[in-house]
Formats: sequence, C-alpha cells, structure tokens
Amino acid sequence: MKFAYTLVYVADVAASLAFFEKAFGLATRFLAEGGAYGEVDTGAGGTTLAFVDHATARSSVQHDYVAADASARPLGMEIGFTVTDVPAAFDKAVAAGATPLAAPVAKPWGQQVAYVRCPDGTLVELCTAMG
Repeated sequence: MKFAYTLVYVADVAASLAFFEKAFGLATRFLAEGGAYGEVDTGAGGTTLAFVDHATARSSVQHDYVAADASARPLGMEIGFTVTDVPAAFDKAVAAGATPLAAPVAKPWGQQVAYVRCPDGTLVELCTAMG
C-alpha cells in the first residue's frame, strides 16, 4: 500500500487553491472544468494534495460529514508542511488570511512548530523537519 493523496472537502475549490498558493507557495497544478476538483503542486512527487467541493464529496462518500469551515473548532486532523523558517511561514499564512492558532514554539525534541487555520477550515501545521 502507498499513500497517494489527501482530499480536503471545501465550499470553494478555486478559493482554496488561491489561498494555498498565496499562503504556502503551492501553485495550482490542476483545476477541473466546472471547479469541483483541484490540486496543488506539493513538490512531494507522487503524493497529491487536492480539494473537492462539498456537493461532489457528499455524492462520492454518500454520507454527510462535518465541513471544516462550518465547525467552530478545527477538525481532529491536520495537514503538515515542513519549512526552514517557521515564524516567516506563519506570518505569511496569517497575512494571506489564515487564523493564527498557535504561534511558533520550540518543542522539547528540538522541532519548531506553529498552527494556523485556513479560511476553508483546514488546520495546518508549519514545522521544521525532524532530525
């Protein structure tokens, strides 16, 4: 088995793609005609980060779910990005419209970590690489 992709269910795929480019520097790799599905270029080879609109997601899953942007609290999952400068990445994301949740902090194991919440409700960790 190989991890292939993460799909984030959002209200507006194009808006999420634009935000991820502005906040994290991840360029849009693909946006389907009609705007129901899109991907960013993560630079991670075969692993894809994609966004799907709620109507398409609900049709595929055949069940309702908690939409991240409809929840007052972040969902119990995150997308993590390793960066060399956590404070700069945190400031850039907040300037792009992310809500700051946890300012950069040094963890006891030596890693620097911060958290933001995207306008579409996605929880994002910004951290230095381990080791």
